[in-house]
Amino acid sequence: VQLQASGGGLVQAGGSLRLSCGASGRTVSSYAMGWFRQAPGKEREFVAGISWNGGSTYYANSVKGRFTISRDNAKNTVNLQMNSLKEEDTAVYYCAADRYGSGWYGLESAWDYWGQGTLVTVSS
Repeated sequence: VQLQASGGGLVQAGGSLRLSCGASGRTVSSYAMGWFRQAPGKEREFVAGISWNGGSTYYANSVKGRFTISRDNAKNTVNLQMNSLKEEDTAVYYCAADRYGSGWYGLESAWDYWGQGTLVTVSS
């Protein structure tokens, strides 16, 4: 499975961005999907996750109420709608896939496949 993240860019604080992650190589419709991010000088952290059928979603406390994760299994994609962006949301955002849907969304080692990352920069 290859994951390709896109949609990053420069946005002012309070603005919005929509990230997309497309999967190729095989269908990921049975996989849990998620987003992580890594800010400069910090460790990579969990942002959001979604179960294989979209029935369950999970968010880091720092983004809850501002970010929304969704998926389109017909298109083999997962999206992250980011609203009310803050400077502290500046990071490289990575999409990830968990083929077994372990449920350990916040645990990096639970994820089997990673995209290359897309940079989001939020300016004041």
